[in-house]
Amino acid sequence: MQLHNTLTGHKEAFVPLDPKRVTMYVCGPTVYSFAHIGNYRPPVVFDTLARVLRRRYPSVIYARNITDIDDKINAAAGKEGVAIGVITERYTAAYHEDLKALGVQPTDAEPKVTEHIPQIVSMIARLIASGHAYVGEGHVLFHTLSYPDYGQLSKRDEQSLMAGARVEVAPYKKHAGDFVLWKPSSEDQPGWDSPWGRGRPGWHIECSAMAEAVLGDTIDIHGGGHDLVFPHHENEIAQSSCAHGGAVYARYWLHNGFVNVNHEKMSKSLGNVLLVRELLKTLPGELIRLVLLTGHYRQPLDWNDDVATDARRKLDRLYGALRDLGDVEPAIGVTAPEAFVAALEDDLNTPMALAELFELARSANKAEDAAEKSRLKAQLLDAGALLGILQQEPAAWFSQQPATSALTPEIIEQRIADRGAARKAKNFAESDRIRDELAAQGVIIEDSAQGARWRYA
Repeated sequence: MQLHNTLTGHKEAFVPLDPKRVTMYVCGPTVYSFAHIGNYRPPVVFDTLARVLRRRYPSVIYARNITDIDDKINAAAGKEGVAIGVITERYTAAYHEDLKALGVQPTDAEPKVTEHIPQIVSMIARLIASGHAYVGEGHVLFHTLSYPDYGQLSKRDEQSLMAGARVEVAPYKKHAGDFVLWKPSSEDQPGWDSPWGRGRPGWHIECSAMAEAVLGDTIDIHGGGHDLVFPHHENEIAQSSCAHGGAVYARYWLHNGFVNVNHEKMSKSLGNVLLVRELLKTLPGELIRLVLLTGHYRQPLDWNDDVATDARRKLDRLYGALRDLGDVEPAIGVTAPEAFVAALEDDLNTPMALAELFELARSANKAEDAAEKSRLKAQLLDAGALLGILQQEPAAWFSQQPATSALTPEIIEQRIADRGAARKAKNFAESDRIRDELAAQGVIIEDSAQGARWRYA
């Protein structure tokens, strides 16, 4: 298995520290509002990677955190006049609902910052004791100059590091690039007691402490969006390595590309932020998942007016092949083809894997031998499971009513029955009229040896 390691800049053979216990940590959401489509690319990508890893290794421990203390959360709670827990519970539940709709399986661990304050305080204390952190005016800061390898992940020089971090100039800093591990809380802000006074953790230390708590000092894979390379992941490496006596923090770093909208970066100022919560009102979650897997995870992905239509057509083709195999029992013990698995094990090459999947569908459409049909159906279903698609009955897929259609499946079935009766009576003009009427309303009728079938256009 090959993975592109951001740390080295190369694709490398994946060799876990312990083949009997593969560990993976992915940065999760800060739960203060509904998440946009870009926020869901990491969970979909790394959910797929976890599925692939579990085929090869007996135990995979996958953790994705929830950041439930943050200044944006504080602001949202203050605006509504409620405790931060009201905000974080609401949007954590919404996040879980969206993930389920996208076919993302639950992780093995989902640590929350507020449940790991003692571990965070302990790690900060160790960094102070080892000379890598210091106290200044109620703050605790990591001293970046104490870690000679600072900048190794992002490949930035001192000037670029300062610009990228948008550093705050403060009199209590020894160096402009030093970052906060602990900061004081005012009376109206959430806070916890610590040796340095009542306060709350900085963003970066949270993930380091949670990863240590659930996975150990050294983890195999650390993932997240490309925007987290610096400063977040760079800072995680520095503080974790120093807290663990120089031990490697993460052996493979994987980062997915951005999701743009109509070739532009999502931003509130442009008014083009796409919330998955809103997309799910008109699009099936499986379709959204397929869009997020259509491009290679390391490349930018563009969401535009065509991607949903294209993804629906692709799923129609795949589910159509399974529908034609409806009465065929999938062969027992048959798994996805080697070429399909090889594509996924080549740095999660989902475009190549999808090409192999469509080749399977083409073969299934041409197959006449019963044994071959049985084998191909088993392969289609197993390959789909690795990608997190094709896990519902074809009839369920084709009967999903688009928000733009006023025709329910029940109405369509009745109209098809009327058409069948007209054909039986040799009233072909009426039969054609019903077919054309349905087509005008976005329903396609397909006549086959098994009878009339339909799908939303």
